[in-house]
Amino acid sequence: METSAGGFAIKRIYDDPADDDGFRVLVDRLWPRGVSKERAQLSLWLKEVAPSPPLRKEFAHMQERFAHFRAAYEAELDGNPAVQTLRDLASEHGKVTLLFGATDPEINHARVLLEFLAG
Repeated sequence: METSAGGFAIKRIYDDPADDDGFRVLVDRLWPRGVSKERAQLSLWLKEVAPSPPLRKEFAHMQERFAHFRAAYEAELDGNPAVQTLRDLASEHGKVTLLFGATDPEINHARVLLEFLAG
């Protein structure tokens, strides 16, 4: 399942690559389990835009912590030069698909990042 906004889309890295993905960027700090580099078909792995390790561990993909996680991650994104890198890539390539490994398509950092970029 893909969700898009403002030249950006998000998609699980476990979903098959598609011709309309555009520039494919992995936005996880850790490489997703069970995905080969060939299967991922990445254009770029931008670890720097992922949540910091302490924030990622604190969140632990627990729904009850998502509101706090969102606020803390948005604070990290504010002023993060990797955000401008993504905006530049969208200007250059038209569409950037942000790839993530989390199971939940709604409660994850890529969703927050998509909304931050679109806002």
